[in-house]
Amino acid sequence: MGILNVTPDSFSDGGVYTTPEKALKRAEQMLQEGADYLDVGGESTRPGSEAITAEEELKRVLPVVVGIKKQLGTHVKISIDTWKAKVAQETLAAGAHAVNSLGGFIFDEKLAQVVAQQHCPIIIYHIKGNPKTMQQGEITYTDICKEIGEFFEQQIAIGEKYGVKREQFILDPGIGFGKTVEQNIEILKNLKTFHRLNLPLLIGVSRKNHIGMILKETVAIETTPTERIEGSLAETAIAVYNGATIVRTHDVIQTKKFLAVLEKFL
Repeated sequence: MGILNVTPDSFSDGGVYTTPEKALKRAEQMLQEGADYLDVGGESTRPGSEAITAEEELKRVLPVVVGIKKQLGTHVKISIDTWKAKVAQETLAAGAHAVNSLGGFIFDEKLAQVVAQQHCPIIIYHIKGNPKTMQQGEITYTDICKEIGEFFEQQIAIGEKYGVKREQFILDPGIGFGKTVEQNIEILKNLKTFHRLNLPLLIGVSRKNHIGMILKETVAIETTPTERIEGSLAETAIAVYNGATIVRTHDVIQTKKFLAVLEKFL
């Protein structure tokens, strides 16, 4: 799954693909590199970020979704990275294939109705708190994997209440969303605990801040997000080994080549 942020303020590529023309060029490149999905996002969820209106989000993402379908082909699979029912409804109507929702339905329960009506896949990724405050103060869990598992079960139950089928769900433990470095590592080490839910697992570690913190602490190297590919691939290897079947990344060709070799040993 290739990440396509059409935002001015995302932590890694904010401001790079803010015009439909630039976004479409990057989308075409990622497809050529082997992306199976394009994950289009119009609202940054980086630590400290502010929420934007559905109208502003649609202004950013709708031309990109329409452009991808028109210029790159109706067969191209697009997921829309949003928690808002209105954004999901309009982008799905324009040709998006799936919804990738921060917090599942906790920020907008009407999203469950949209997913049920459209019969589309729904990726739910865990967060503790909200993007603005999630990395502030002490972040504590009694049993992090157990609590994330309970979150998944709660969100699945809400979806089923509105008519979403269990098989529509894809689960993402939300690396970096209200977690410390140590907690992120614990999740990746214990990813197999989520197999009991019998649903696909998606992992997104690409370029994330905790990787930069590990590198700074262990090898005394300061990194920008684009300089964290080796660390991202290391965590990707652990995640895939432990059962992740979808990898969300900024670096499609490097990840595809890495996984092509890794999978020979799994």
